[in-house]
Parts: sequence; C-alpha cells; structure tokens
Amino acid sequence: MDVTAQHTPAAADAPPGVLRRAIAASAIGNATEWFDYGIYAYGVTYLSAALFPGSTEDATLFALATFAISFLVRPFGGLFWGPMGDRLGRKAVLALTILMMAGATFCVGLIPSYDSIGFWAPALLIVLRMIQGFSTGGEYGGAATFMAEYAPDRKRGFCGSFLEFGTLAGFSLGAFLMLGISSLLTDAQMESWGWRLPFMVAAPLGLIGMYLRSRMEDTPVFRELAEKGEREPEAKTAFKDLLTEFWKPLLLLGGLVVALNVVNYTLLSYMPTYLKAEIGLSSDGALVVPLIGMLCMMLFLPFAGALSDRVGRRPMWWFSLIGLLVMAVPMYLLMGTGLAGAVIGFAVLGLLYVPQLATISATFPAMFPAHVRYCGMAIAYNVSTSLFGGTAPAANDWLIGQTGTNLVPAYYMMASCLVGMVALYFVTETVGCSLRGRQIPGLPRVAVPIPATAPATATGGGRFTRAPDREVVKAHSERDPI
Repeated sequence: MDVTAQHTPAAADAPPGVLRRAIAASAIGNATEWFDYGIYAYGVTYLSAALFPGSTEDATLFALATFAISFLVRPFGGLFWGPMGDRLGRKAVLALTILMMAGATFCVGLIPSYDSIGFWAPALLIVLRMIQGFSTGGEYGGAATFMAEYAPDRKRGFCGSFLEFGTLAGFSLGAFLMLGISSLLTDAQMESWGWRLPFMVAAPLGLIGMYLRSRMEDTPVFRELAEKGEREPEAKTAFKDLLTEFWKPLLLLGGLVVALNVVNYTLLSYMPTYLKAEIGLSSDGALVVPLIGMLCMMLFLPFAGALSDRVGRRPMWWFSLIGLLVMAVPMYLLMGTGLAGAVIGFAVLGLLYVPQLATISATFPAMFPAHVRYCGMAIAYNVSTSLFGGTAPAANDWLIGQTGTNLVPAYYMMASCLVGMVALYFVTETVGCSLRGRQIPGLPRVAVPIPATAPATATGGGRFTRAPDREVVKAHSERDPI
C-alpha cells in the first residue's frame, strides 16, 4: 500500500500505523550508521593490517585516527543538511543521507590492500570516511527531529527510545557479523578478504531505509509550518536566527552531547580495542563483552523512554550523569579482573548510560523551535560530537600510552559527565510540551519574528508579531526559562 496516499492532517497526531512506520524509517538510518561503527570497531585490527603500513600497534592507531577523521567533517554536513531540512523538509534530506552513508560504507569493503596500491589504500579509506561523516552530519539530527515531530507529545520519550534501539541494534549486528565471520575464517583469510564482507551488507540496509523514508509523508509539524508559510526562507536566515536568538540552546545541547558521546564512543566503539590491548582479554572475549552489555541495554531502552514521559527528561539525565561519575572508576577496576568482571563492569556502566540514551530524541529536538530545529540540532550535535565524541577512541588510546594507566577511559568519562551536569542545570524541562510553532517548547509564549515572506507588524520593544489576519500559533506550556 502506498503510505504517501494516507494523508494525515498536519495538526493531528499520526495514526498508530503511520507512527510505527515513522519510527522504523527513522531508526533504520541510525542502525545503518552504527552498523558501520560496529564493523569498524570490531574489525579494526584486520582492517588496519590490510590497509595501513607499519607494525600492528601503529596501524591500529592510524585506523582509529581515520575513524576520528570522519567526525571532523560532520559539522560541515550539519551546516549543509540542517538548513536544507528546515526549508525543504525532513523527509527529502533523510532519503539522501542514508544513501550516501550506506554507499560509503559499502565502498570501504572494495578498497584494495596496502600491498596492492600502497598509500592509496589509506587515502581512499579517509575519503570514504569523510563522505560518510558529511552525510552523517545530516542523518542523526534529522532522524531525531523526524521521530520527535511524529511522536505524540505524551509519548515522545517512549517513541524516541526506539531510535537508540536502532543504534544498539545496528552496532550489535555489525559486531556479531564481524565476530561470526572471524570465527569461521583464519586470521590470514580475515586480513586478506574476510573483513570486507560485513561492509557489503550496508548496501541493502541503505536501500531499505531509503524505500521506507520515501514512502512516508513529512512530519505533521513541518507540514504545519509549510501550510502557514513559516519556514525559513533561506539558509543564512536560519544561521542568523540560531546565532542571535537561539545561541543558548546551541551551547546547552553541545554540553549535553559532550557527556553523551564521550561515554557512547568510549563504551561502544573503543571498548573491544581497550579490553584486548590494555586488559589482556582474548580477541573473542574482547568482542563478546560489549555485545552482552548492549543486549542488556536494548532491553531497558523502551522502559527508560516511557519512564521519562512520566518523570521528565532532566531527572533521567541527572541519575545517569551522577551514576556514571560515581561508578566509572570502580567498574573499570572490575573490568581489569578478567572476563566475568569485564561483563559485569560494562553492563553496569551501560545500564547507567541508558537514561541518557533513551531520551536523546525526546530531549534534543525540543530545545529548538520548529523552523530552525533541524539546523540547530544538526550543528550543535555534530560540532560537539566531532570535537569530543568521535575523537574519544583515539584520545583514550593516546592518553593511555602517555600516562601508562588503564583508568584513562574512566577519567575521560567522568570529566565529560561534569560538563554535562553544568549544561543540564540550565536546560528547560519539556516533557509533554508541543513541538509545533516558532517558539522554544517549554518557555512562556512571547512574540517572535516571522519569515520575510509573511506580513508582520511592529510592537513595543522592537519585537514583531504576525498580522491580525494570520492564525496565531498555539501557546506552549509555561515553564522555567533556559
């Protein structure tokens, strides 16, 4: 059945069937992104041996640095895709980003070895990682916005948790695939051609995601903006509005992302390398420990999202940040005792991280009004992620070498949690608030500027309000200002 034919009025909540398809369309893009991270993290030793020169240790560090390079491009992707998503629609941009992301991952599996083409091998890998980073710069902010704007206000936490379910599912799929292939092949076969096979799976994932997204309508919130002529007329207007009117949520979201993604990439991406190289676990043990922890996390994500719809997003984040700050060092010490300790330590840290992970899609998009939501989230999220999240594996690896202590990842996580606490103190609670209109959800209603394409009349204090013949956007619930 053609879903696009099932038109839903912009002002109404999406029917359950349409909502489920919107959740699936959003989550599969996140799953594709993290599928790549999973196979890269779990296959980094094989990939580094095939594509990089030098000793195994040096090649692994080069491969981790290449992983970080893709994140340096993400802000440029956010700058490009974000304004486009606010002008042309969330759906149109997301259909393109998932194709570029999956295509780059697929092509990594086609790169000839270093022995065959020399330095062109790592050079091609860097180019493909940059393409993926550019497309990912528009993927996550758009997917979270798409999910949040389709979800009913009272169930935004629960619905949004499935976006992060896709994160862990994609990472686990990539990890299981790499682990399964490595168990069937010899090390020589893995270094020669076996490591390439998981990268090939990205192609069908991307095609499925594009199909699902192309069959959906755009979000009810965006369609309402379009019907009322309230979209940003051009990219420079969106940038100007963000920097002059919404700089505070930009900074606050960036602070939350420091905590979120330092923990994320340290726990998920870097953990296999850490457990093998620093703790001394076997290759299989180092791969299995995070998988067990992630499966436990997946079970609790929907419950944590639903709980946030009752108690609020801020209490969930406070619990997570304080818990990680207190337990990081003890759990890393426990990991150093052996396989059983590593499983327990990772599981505890993972479960403490779940309240953050489950509420991202409900918390972050609600920090911006609808007309600059995609742009604001894409820029703030990707700048912070590129500086602190994607660099976490390489930074941890380098700092361990410089300091000689295996507790560097714990200290790194603790420092990021402190940054997150400072930001969270100033964040407004938005549970149950509408995401419609040109107001920041959760704040008292004030008059706001409107696009130049719509008539406006001046009011006192230099503010602007819509002309009397235009429909007034519904006021949001009054809450504490940011």
